[in-house]
Amino acid sequence: MRLSVARRVTLTVVLGLGVHAAGAHAQVTVSGVGYVNYGYALNGDSSLAGTLLLSHNNNFDVSRSYINVQTKSANIATRVTADVDGRKAASNQLTFRLKYAYVAWTPDSSSLTYKIGLIHTPWVDWEESLWDYRMQGTMPVERNGLMTSSDFGAGIDGSWHFDDVNAQIGVYNGEGYSNTPGDAGKDIMGRVSVRLAKSDLGTKSSGLRLSGYAQIGTMTGGGSRQRFIGMLSYKSKALTLAGQIAMGQDSINSVLIKQKSSVISFYGVYNIPNSKAGLLARVDMFDANTDSTSTATNATGFNKQTRIIAGISYNVAPNFRILADVDLNSLDGTVSNAFDKTAKMFFVHTQFTF
Repeated sequence: MRLSVARRVTLTVVLGLGVHAAGAHAQVTVSGVGYVNYGYALNGDSSLAGTLLLSHNNNFDVSRSYINVQTKSANIATRVTADVDGRKAASNQLTFRLKYAYVAWTPDSSSLTYKIGLIHTPWVDWEESLWDYRMQGTMPVERNGLMTSSDFGAGIDGSWHFDDVNAQIGVYNGEGYSNTPGDAGKDIMGRVSVRLAKSDLGTKSSGLRLSGYAQIGTMTGGGSRQRFIGMLSYKSKALTLAGQIAMGQDSINSVLIKQKSSVISFYGVYNIPNSKAGLLARVDMFDANTDSTSTATNATGFNKQTRIIAGISYNVAPNFRILADVDLNSLDGTVSNAFDKTAKMFFVHTQFTF
């Protein structure tokens, strides 16, 4: 990946400002994570010319990498995260952008933390801590375009009684961190997760939990954007189980009929006792237009798709993990290329941290 001189200077200035702002007594940490993978198409693509072997597309790739600079001084914390996206930009280079850039304040003896800047949206980051396999890909609602993991805004995080209740609420631009801010419309997003029973794991997503999310906002141009999610989950040292249903409703302006969409997902992880290995499985069912009488103002792709993921992971070292999995995606509707209708991929994913 090549970065222009302007981008290198910008990155240096941004990271420098993040460190300088913390002051002389701040605790500064630099960390990072990268996802490197190899993908092989199990079914041939008829649109690729050549022999049968060449029709099975396969590539090595760096799907994502992050560099985090974080500071902590008294009640103030800051974070700047640089994000390099494996999806190619129009210039045929990797996409470089900010993922997070915010300041957070936690008053003395308070259960609340106040944030402003480019911050986490309430749902995706929390669910990633439950699933714990971001290396495989994004979460169901993000993968199917219902929301992003960060956005420009201001919010409040809350935690009570050792995370028995965990919540987050905020006001955001609503267009996501990788898009321009949009117009005067804003989105209100909120999540609350309640632990119904404890497990042998003490994290913010552990135990038997009932979680809900709501988002109400205005799209650029005057349309509406609504999201609602309900989830029941269980997480312990050995087992993770979760089931969720997410509903969306969009219109590109105030006149056109609202289009409804849904994502239903189930997943599970089994960490084999006395072993560094784990098994995982996930099913995502996405319907871009659940109401056949609505006007498909925002419909992209096909009306329904089902994705099945299954694999096995191995922790080589505390900072290095490997995952081998199949990612089987099927689409409803008439397509010109059978490969697009039933894309079957085999992946070897790796995750490294520092």
